[in-house]
Amino acid sequence: MAIVLIRKDGKLGLWKKAFLDQYPSLPVYHFEEEHPAEKITMAVVWKHPKGSLKAYPNLKCIASFGAGVDFIFGDPTRPEGVPITRVVDDALANDMAEYVITAIMGHLKNMDQYARDQEKGLWQPRPYSRIADHTIGIMGIGTLGTQLADKLRVMGFRIIGWSKNPKELPGVHVFHGIESRREFLSKSTVLVCLLPLTPETKKILNQQTLSQLPHGAFLINVARGGHLEEGDLIPLLDSGQLSGACLDVFEEEPLPSGHLFWEHPKIRITPHVASVSDPQSVVPQLAENFFRLREGKELRNQVDLQQGY
Repeated sequence: MAIVLIRKDGKLGLWKKAFLDQYPSLPVYHFEEEHPAEKITMAVVWKHPKGSLKAYPNLKCIASFGAGVDFIFGDPTRPEGVPITRVVDDALANDMAEYVITAIMGHLKNMDQYARDQEKGLWQPRPYSRIADHTIGIMGIGTLGTQLADKLRVMGFRIIGWSKNPKELPGVHVFHGIESRREFLSKSTVLVCLLPLTPETKKILNQQTLSQLPHGAFLINVARGGHLEEGDLIPLLDSGQLSGACLDVFEEEPLPSGHLFWEHPKIRITPHVASVSDPQSVVPQLAENFFRLREGKELRNQVDLQQGY
């Protein structure tokens, strides 16, 4: 039994070293080096080349390097029925919460506008808003959404949530189901998308749904680029329906140099950095699942193969 690491972002060496630093005897390979395909029982992947999993006839687990698994389900050649796991990590959730809080507070205090004013040498005081003026709507109340809600509530924000199924969260009214989505959106002056990307949530941030937000609402997408209907965003910004958007994820990454989002004054762009898996924090849980697999035990953080998350 052995592990193969598959990713195309230049970090294979870093991750293999992290595994071996902590578990020197672990049989771990990366897919670009010579390795015994028939011995591979666990593939740890991040946006792997489609079709690459077919090389492993004895695969028993497909593990994501991060919290997202949509790219695994998006591979039509993945072995059917093989368990999929995801990373659930406090450090990852905390990083995401800090990023979103930074984006929200920058919006409340006009920090993006002042950055543009500085480029022009313009001294222009502007009205700002306060925490008490806003209701933060979180789409997706999973591990990340729950930690974000906890931190925002401590700061004094009103928090509401929306999820597919009923959930209870202290101090948070969680709407659920399609029938309650309009009411949820109508109350959200800042909308944060933390949904898993599934066929049901693909393009959920579109002209119809975003028009149900209060006029002048602010959008933060830190989930997946596939949640946003990109062609709908700029008209909503130009009309004032949205006062701005902070986007960390995109349909195509890196975002192409000629994309209209780069030049729009109301869009803040970051290069998919809201939360990044830390090898030192993540490797132990990946290795634990390999040991559990070897011992025939139930895997931790398994994804529902029917739900897709």
